[in-house]
Amino acid sequence: MNVPIKTPSEIEHMREAGRQAASVIEMITPLVQAGISTGEIDRLCHDYIVRELGSTPAPLNYHGFPKATCTSLNHVVCHGIPDDAKNLKKGDIMNLDITVKTRDGYHGDSSVMFVVGETIQGERLCRITQECLYKSIEWIKPGVRLSELAQVIQKHAEEHGYSVVRDFCGHGIGADFHEEPQFLHYDGYAPDADIKLAAGMCFTIEPMINVGGYRTKVLRDGWTAVTKDRSLSAQWEHTLLVTDEGVDVLTARSDEDFSFLTS
Repeated sequence: MNVPIKTPSEIEHMREAGRQAASVIEMITPLVQAGISTGEIDRLCHDYIVRELGSTPAPLNYHGFPKATCTSLNHVVCHGIPDDAKNLKKGDIMNLDITVKTRDGYHGDSSVMFVVGETIQGERLCRITQECLYKSIEWIKPGVRLSELAQVIQKHAEEHGYSVVRDFCGHGIGADFHEEPQFLHYDGYAPDADIKLAAGMCFTIEPMINVGGYRTKVLRDGWTAVTKDRSLSAQWEHTLLVTDEGVDVLTARSDEDFSFLTS
């Protein structure tokens, strides 16, 4: 498996791409409230990426995807298509997936969950899913195998009664939107795919965790993936750089505390 190792110059480009992706999420967060449509969220993010950042929303027209962002509501696992007819309402949970392609051609990819109003089940699922992401990030350093990170995610999810989606995975990232390695969020690695991490690798971790079973299906639009049992699903994602000492979270936002990585 040919996993790219980023040069110092490429790493600086990746840092900028990650910063931009994080800034889109920070911009839109105060506006995600009951009543706004996912179509409007998409337009606001698209305009910010193009006009304010001078970059490109990578999902737009990627293999035919029709929008700048993915907005996945409730039982939608991933790749939900923004729509002016889909207004957020109290009790919804929504994943917003942002990928920016900078003018230099590098990608920053991150996604977050929004809880609209109050929903005890939704809030718990979102919290545990974010913990799955953070706990796996904490393990990252050269020499650690991908399967070790996956085991951390699966163990934490299943200890809380949830399941881990098998049909979608994290991925390497750089000048290409999707590079090697593929990162499974459960312990299902073939021996030749279970690589050891090395400094300079960039990849995403983006666990998709379901209240019910892990099985999914894709709707007739060819993109929207939903839980087969229509149970709630949540996802959080960061773009990560393996360093000599551990990890840098390239898409870290100002509301996040990663001090545990140096403690």
